[in-house]
Amino acid sequence: MSPWRVIVAAILLLLRGGRRGPAPQQPLDPRERRVPFNGRAELLVAALLMLGGLAGLGFALVYLLAPGGETQWLGLAVGVALALIAAALIVAGKAVVPQEIAVEERSELIDEQAEQEVPELLAEGVQGVTRRRLLARAAGVAGIGVGAALVAPAASLGPNVAQRIDATPWRRGVRVVDERGRAILADDVPFGTFVTGFPEGASLRDLASPIVIVRLPPSTIHLPDGRAQAAWAPEGLLAYSKICTHAGCAIALYRYPSFRATQPRPALVCPCHYSTFDPARGADVIFGPAGRPLPQLPLAIDPGTRELRANGGYSGSIGPAWLEVKRGGA
Repeated sequence: MSPWRVIVAAILLLLRGGRRGPAPQQPLDPRERRVPFNGRAELLVAALLMLGGLAGLGFALVYLLAPGGETQWLGLAVGVALALIAAALIVAGKAVVPQEIAVEERSELIDEQAEQEVPELLAEGVQGVTRRRLLARAAGVAGIGVGAALVAPAASLGPNVAQRIDATPWRRGVRVVDERGRAILADDVPFGTFVTGFPEGASLRDLASPIVIVRLPPSTIHLPDGRAQAAWAPEGLLAYSKICTHAGCAIALYRYPSFRATQPRPALVCPCHYSTFDPARGADVIFGPAGRPLPQLPLAIDPGTRELRANGGYSGSIGPAWLEVKRGGA
């Protein structure tokens, strides 16, 4: 017999067999229950929970001990804590607790027999877990850590922060420097513009650090009572906090008319909501939503080097005057 005939005969046999259909089979039962008894997985779950708790505690420590720190470290700490706890739950669900596949038949809403079986089902749910105390304690550490991370920001609530806000790096004799740490001389501040200064050696990110310095003709300066011009505005130089008393934005605009005496007088302007302050009159508010003047910093000029120095502290509290932020105000 030729090979071609053998191939055709085999194909015909296969077709005939396919027409007969598959043999009847019994339906498969999908129900299954496996108890893993995996000690290594339990240790891994405990380690992940404890590490997650430590990361949560790290968030609280960074928040409380370094309030001026980088916020990305806070986000990293709480993110790592939640990721580790999630990993612990995944491992526990896959390799620690019993694995069960069941088909539940639809029944009445209230089944007294099923209610009586609930305690037994709960007891079966922990079968195969040999380190229950370890896992419970690790879960406690994780809960404490994440709880501390959630509760720590509550330290920022409430009005009792007046001392923290009023504490500034400005003291009598502190040199005024620019953002690169170079001393600012009295001759560095011309008419018609402003210069931003900082206290030497202090953090540039401290809200109480930046000041705006302007120069005005001494004859146009009329400061509030108790602020002698010689001690607060030598040679017409005036310094005020750069932080707006409305919403805490930075004073970044200076209006200095150079034509027509009928034009508005010089003023410091906040670009956020256009609060406008009169530097010649103690930074009184002449326009906008700010509720009080900018705190003034008294200046002194070193007779030898012409360097600008602080002649004392601010005339009042820096920043917004919200009652929820601090008690009392300037």
